[in-house]
Amino acid sequence: MTHTLDELDQQLAWATRERPGVTAMLEHVLGEEVAHKFEQRITHRVQRSGLKERKTLEAFDFDFQPTLDKSTVLELARLDFVRGHDDVIVTGQAGTGKSHILKAFALRACQQGVSMRYARCVDLLDDLHAGLADGTYPRRFKTWARPELLIIDDVGLGQVKKRDDEPTAAHTLYNLIDRRHGRASTGITSNIALSDWGNYLGDAVLTAAILDRLAMHAVRIHIDGPSWRQHVAEQRAAERSTENSARTRKG
Repeated sequence: MTHTLDELDQQLAWATRERPGVTAMLEHVLGEEVAHKFEQRITHRVQRSGLKERKTLEAFDFDFQPTLDKSTVLELARLDFVRGHDDVIVTGQAGTGKSHILKAFALRACQQGVSMRYARCVDLLDDLHAGLADGTYPRRFKTWARPELLIIDDVGLGQVKKRDDEPTAAHTLYNLIDRRHGRASTGITSNIALSDWGNYLGDAVLTAAILDRLAMHAVRIHIDGPSWRQHVAEQRAAERSTENSARTRKG
């Protein structure tokens, strides 16, 4: 009852104001305690997953991306694809909402008690390559291979680092995707066409093997639309221009 003790003054104020019966009072106090503990568990899962921000589909502007099939996204948000060990690949230009959608799926996973980890592609590869250098690769690999849902964000964005004694990014990613294939779900966003992955990951043959495994169980979503960030930037610029014009007239 830690939360109840912390909020005792508010609880007493509520009881004084509402004058509930004993049963209603217990239901109110216990309900808030359960809700608080539930939110604490979600927060803990989010923190452990590597997800830096909470995105929701309720905050996604589907009207701004009319080519995006809203019903498909909402169906996927039920996370049945995770229970079926299927994958999701979302492609499109920067700012179209790819990451927002998969981050919303990631948050849903935390809310539903589904084990999940999130990382940008370059950060995941850096972590595994660091494991090769310090002898912790097997442990790190298991950490990424184990979750029921793994979100790999921004394939194609950022420079893939590689020393001469390290395997290619394609080799590292292939091992992970192959281990998870048919056993767990992987969600991926890409800022580049799938046909360009070979150049980006450094090995066309292994990249083809990665895509072959993903294609077998993947739901593909392509967002062909404008950048939401650019839209917001233009709106703010227009607002500043209007404010400056107003000040000039007053001056």
